Amino acid sequence: MGKPLTRTRSLPRDARKEAGFQLGKVQAGLESADWKPFNEVGAGTREIRIREASGIYRMMYVAKFEEAIYVLHCFQKKTQATSRLIAWLSACATGETDRPTARAQLS
Repeated sequence: MGKPLTRTRSLPRDARKEAGFQLGKVQAGLESADWKPFNEVGAGTREIRIREASGIYRMMYVAKFEEAIYVLHCFQKKTQATSRLIAWLSACATGETDRPTARAQLS
């Protein structure tokens, strides 16, 4: 569990409810209402886009395994730019950089 669960629980109530509803649809074999593939992080990764009065939120998950849906990251979108964390995950997943080098770049 860990940080994605903690971050999901820290979302405002309306965003948390919508995220849960959209994940429930995915769990039932349906597509969420507003999503896009996010293969830069890893094959099969998808991003649910949530727009609520309280802000814009993103939830990244992998649902290619039968036993579970794995939420990788959940956050409030504040800019149009891709976050440094997502860029770091992408670089590590594609082998463009090694983890120690990428971690130093985040500092």
